[in-house]
Amino acid sequence: MKRIIVPVSYMESGSSAVTDLVSEFKGVSNEYRNFEYVFLHCPNGVFDLEDKLLIGNNSLRSDEALHSFLDTMKELYDKKYWWVGNYKKIINSKFYERTIQYVEELTDMKLDTYWYYQENTDIKMFFKLVIRKIVYLLSLKKIHLKKPQLYKEMLLAYPTSSKFYKISQKYIYDILEFIDNKDNDVLLDQLILPHNLYRTKNYFNDNIKFIVVDRDPRDVFIVNKYFLAKIVKSVPYSRDVHEFCKQYKMIREMERKVDDKRILRIHFEDLIYKYDETLKEIMNFLDFTKEDHISPKMRFDPSKSIKNTKIFMNDKYKEECRIIEKELKDYLYF
Repeated sequence: MKRIIVPVSYMESGSSAVTDLVSEFKGVSNEYRNFEYVFLHCPNGVFDLEDKLLIGNNSLRSDEALHSFLDTMKELYDKKYWWVGNYKKIINSKFYERTIQYVEELTDMKLDTYWYYQENTDIKMFFKLVIRKIVYLLSLKKIHLKKPQLYKEMLLAYPTSSKFYKISQKYIYDILEFIDNKDNDVLLDQLILPHNLYRTKNYFNDNIKFIVVDRDPRDVFIVNKYFLAKIVKSVPYSRDVHEFCKQYKMIREMERKVDDKRILRIHFEDLIYKYDETLKEIMNFLDFTKEDHISPKMRFDPSKSIKNTKIFMNDKYKEECRIIEKELKDYLYF
């Protein structure tokens, strides 16, 4: 693995277009095309683990953090038909084994005790508690079966920032080596989301490049409401135009902007209307030469993708787009 190249977007804003474009270059590994690698930023992923262990940590918090992380990584590893999962095949059969090792490295101590998190009840727990009570009563209150718990061992971790980032960076790079251990550039769609770019200085060295893709919010709204809904594909944007504007603005304003030479920001529309210019910008950013572009327009063809732009100009979307133009004028492309 020479470099890591990560297309990043704001949900349906065009990261896959960059993934397709960069895939046309020599020496770029992208076996699973637009598969989204979420183990860093998903709920209970590495970034949640960071927040839980480095902000307001305590015994219960660290125990929950480590167990929740392990449970989520196991699901990503095992579940074949979850579209973000099947890591056993897509990443490597050793993914979960390395994940257990990562948690072991973070864990300072293990306790054979419990607290209220392990006592949380479900149907299985309920029947165990009933049996425990029956045994207690039938034995004339002499036999106390061990109290049932969700799991038996508390994992406690109180890492310093430097320890956490050092161990986590090694874990992440080991996982990326599983994806490709050859002398290629590795292309990973959505390994990071825009709102987590500020974290990357603690996890990655200079061999990573991020290309953030923006898109006119009018087209984002229309595609989500009128096209994706028809094919039963869901994106967590409201389909009410007023709510969409409020939500979109809040999401964008929450992003912590960073000045980082490893980050390039482009517009999806520029890939089409300024193809040659934007292609050159991406090539310069990634240190590609013209000769490296061995399959031009085989994966990303601007003449085909142009149909996915300026959808808002259709009169049937006019009223909703007027509202977006007023409320989100700072984010419009055209």
